[in-house]
Amino acid sequence: MQGANMLLDEPLRLASVLTPVKPKVFPSLTKIVGTLGPKSHSVEVIEECLVAGMSVARFDFSWMDATYHQEALDNLRKAAQNVKKLCPVMLDTVGPEIQVHNSTGGPIELKAGNHVTITPDLSKAPSAEILPIKFGDLAKVVKKGDTLFIGQYLFTGSETTSSWLEIVETSGENVDCLVNNTATLSGPIFTLHVSKVHISLPTLSEYDKEVISTWGLRNRVDIISLSHTRSAEDVRELRTFLQSHDLQDTQIYAKVENTEGLDHFDEILQEADGIIISRGDLGIDLPPEDVFISQKTAIQKCNLAGKPVIITRVVDSMIDNLRPTRAEATDVANAVLDGTDGILLGAETVRGPYPVDAVSTVGRICAEAESVYNQSAHFKKIVRHIGEPMPHEESVASSAVRTAIKVKAAAILVFTFSGRAARLVAKYRPPMPVLAVVFPREDSDPTEWRSYGTTQARQCFSVRGAYPLMGSTEEAETGGLTKEEYGIKLAVNYGRSVGMLKPFDRLIIFEKIGDSSVVKIIECDAS
Repeated sequence: MQGANMLLDEPLRLASVLTPVKPKVFPSLTKIVGTLGPKSHSVEVIEECLVAGMSVARFDFSWMDATYHQEALDNLRKAAQNVKKLCPVMLDTVGPEIQVHNSTGGPIELKAGNHVTITPDLSKAPSAEILPIKFGDLAKVVKKGDTLFIGQYLFTGSETTSSWLEIVETSGENVDCLVNNTATLSGPIFTLHVSKVHISLPTLSEYDKEVISTWGLRNRVDIISLSHTRSAEDVRELRTFLQSHDLQDTQIYAKVENTEGLDHFDEILQEADGIIISRGDLGIDLPPEDVFISQKTAIQKCNLAGKPVIITRVVDSMIDNLRPTRAEATDVANAVLDGTDGILLGAETVRGPYPVDAVSTVGRICAEAESVYNQSAHFKKIVRHIGEPMPHEESVASSAVRTAIKVKAAAILVFTFSGRAARLVAKYRPPMPVLAVVFPREDSDPTEWRSYGTTQARQCFSVRGAYPLMGSTEEAETGGLTKEEYGIKLAVNYGRSVGMLKPFDRLIIFEKIGDSSVVKIIECDAS
């Protein structure tokens, strides 16, 4: 990887650091995925999160039931309607996760130097001496000296809520472990992670299939985050399952969070619609000094492939605090400079007391990093990767971005049906927003959450810089306008309403006419 490609645009005016930041009406180009939970459950808080910059709503089925998540989704729909904003739904699967169900609900204190037994005997009550798990083959796949991590939020790196265990011996189905640090396990579920060991549980569990075929189908989810993706076959299996349940329009984001996933990253990337780099589990499987290069390499590969990539675990301190640490703020900025499409917030919005502040703070950091992003280096890297002769669509999409930069356009307008054209333009990382006008299928109602076209529009919200708008053929015809005239009017009105466009701003139009793709330049009128 060429380190020079990661440099900031020159000249970087360091004096600008001392200049007060001007408040932005329009959010960052980098997307923010917010996980809905107890602290972000109400219509009012979800509205605030959407206004603050949340672009995707994530529903984590590793905790709470479908009834709870349905209530959250219903609230999301009301909130999105109130603020007049599209918001895709991301369903996060559980996958091959080993869990300890704390039936008593009370805290369990593990003390350094003591021993604890991991057992598949579910008749045992969880305690500081014994922890029952729903996996009978642990003793067969681990050995003396292997490392286990356990806790409700062990992936935050907090040594007070998670414990590092070292396997001393196995006895039958039981595993005896030495506790290396004192920690208090709290909550109804603790996750057990076995470092660098293949767990013979299916990536797509029976529970996941049930959730997808009921809750997912009923709500026509836009994106499924496939947890613990270990191979391209995992993605193909889920794709087949979705097609068999009339969910062929649902996108699959492979969640890479272990060394197995990294080993098969190229094949996974080829099969998936997007990638989530889950640094929680990954940070346990890898030595700390290796996490950054894995992240940078993965982001670069996704950028070259033109597929969205999302990074997790960035502002963990905001689970308890109003401000992130300096290191976390720098971490967010560096992910943006590397080329990430989005930042995923988990516990920060689920149980943290400042869900709206977490969204807005991350958005501000992303916006600052975008202002010094080396777009030119990224552009050249993509062009070199595509090679010559360039495919027609790549050539026109890159030309649209190059033209937009040269004429200092305020935005790029793309007419699209599937969202592919918007993703193609966004692949070249233009420094201005990409407004994607999506027209639904002729027999669809664009106001319906489930209509074809609306799904594709919402999915664009996970792509850096892309902002979808739902068009209406009926409204265009009623106003006596062509689709193009209507789309331009829709985009300009939206751009002005959010502070993106002002009179006399230039707008680049990228559209497909017949078998050809064309680029046009227009100027917003003064009215």
